[in-house]
Amino acid sequence: EHGQQFVLCAGGRGGKGNHHFASSTNQTPRHAQPGEPGGEGHYHLELRLMADIGLVGYPNAGKSTLLNAISHAKPKIAPYPFTTLHPQIGVVEMDGWERYTVCDIPGIIEGAHFNVGLGHAFLRHIRRCRTLCIILDMAGIDDREPWDDYEKILYELEQYDPDMLAKPHLVAANKMDEQAAGPNLTEFRERFPEVEVLEIMAAIDEGIPGLKERFREEACD
Repeated sequence: EHGQQFVLCAGGRGGKGNHHFASSTNQTPRHAQPGEPGGEGHYHLELRLMADIGLVGYPNAGKSTLLNAISHAKPKIAPYPFTTLHPQIGVVEMDGWERYTVCDIPGIIEGAHFNVGLGHAFLRHIRRCRTLCIILDMAGIDDREPWDDYEKILYELEQYDPDMLAKPHLVAANKMDEQAAGPNLTEFRERFPEVEVLEIMAAIDEGIPGLKERFREEACD
């Protein structure tokens, strides 16, 4: 837990050097008292990154492009899946000295909760994010339906840890400049009227100011 402290391996008792035994009659003693060894062992430590906002989505949905657009982070961006292999943290600075952190989590695929595609290595970081932003390729460029992607992502999160669904989340509808995006967004909203959706085009910074402000509300208010 945050703030928790514990002793993993206790240190040994310190020894006393020859200077400790110096006296007025023996100013250069030639003996010392050795210390005692401390505990030792082999431990496996697992790092879980923590951020205010976690970007979750399929590979090539535009997560890294979005992180690059809203922060000073420079994640690798390329037109092929799994460009991001490790979580990337970006800091977003707003007016009024407010700032928050955003984590680009590598792409989640079907079977991630079974550790397919290194799913466990990626999913564990989502636990430490306060709010999730699910990035959807609303144009369905890779022959996927955005509503199917949304349901599958929620399923993977639930199967890995049901508590993840209790986290607040919103949807960023990316690639809205593509022809199929408009009709797909209409259908998505009909299927999920309760879901908050923000339209963006991360590659050209459209919709980014509004999304940053929405993130600020979640992270700073």
